[in-house]
Amino acid sequence: GGSGVPRPGEVSMAHHGVLFLDELPEFKARALEVLRQPLEDAEVTINRSLMSVTFPANVMLVAAMNPCKCGYFETAQANRCHCPASSVRAYRRKVSGPLMDRIDLHIEVPAVDYETLKARPDCEPSRVVQARVQAARLVQRARFEGEGIYTNAQMQPRHLYTHCALDEAGHAMLAMVVQRLGLSARAHHRILKVARTIADLQGAPRIDPAHLAEAIQYRTLDRQHGATAA
Repeated sequence: GGSGVPRPGEVSMAHHGVLFLDELPEFKARALEVLRQPLEDAEVTINRSLMSVTFPANVMLVAAMNPCKCGYFETAQANRCHCPASSVRAYRRKVSGPLMDRIDLHIEVPAVDYETLKARPDCEPSRVVQARVQAARLVQRARFEGEGIYTNAQMQPRHLYTHCALDEAGHAMLAMVVQRLGLSARAHHRILKVARTIADLQGAPRIDPAHLAEAIQYRTLDRQHGATAA
């Protein structure tokens, strides 16, 4: 929101919907950092000299970015990339670690070759996936009945002890990942929430190591930052 009198901006107008940001690193850093509050608290506060207003901002954020400015770094056409390593690092650093901490899934989407494009898709119909998602949602509504939340993503740290308990193998796996990648407490919590959702989609009562491993694989940028730090 802009002007002297605070108005709802894009993040508030997307309340209870999807906010899609294409070419994420091309946004101004200040605009991106403002997203941290709504992603954490589902609301955004705008301060002006004469007033302070809080707007609802419970959004599902979807963002896309290239691996580098030209888009070819570490792809099947990497020979077309002429970005120096320093340029790639600077480009990726435009999206801060604290902001990435607040995004549940980081997925690398490789280019699709022509043979795959022309082939007949061999995958589940959308209606089958929809039914599985709806069933998982019903499980979550029942799980959190009376607690004022209705999805795994809304869990607070106190809920994790009850609903995201791990066995010894799971604890050992997560401890190794947290130490190796230097994950924050926020990233640790989000991995548990995603693992709980994966288990729900499979109808599993507990989080198994396989669910946890899949959730960890969905944080690509954490793995890249960990490798860089190492």
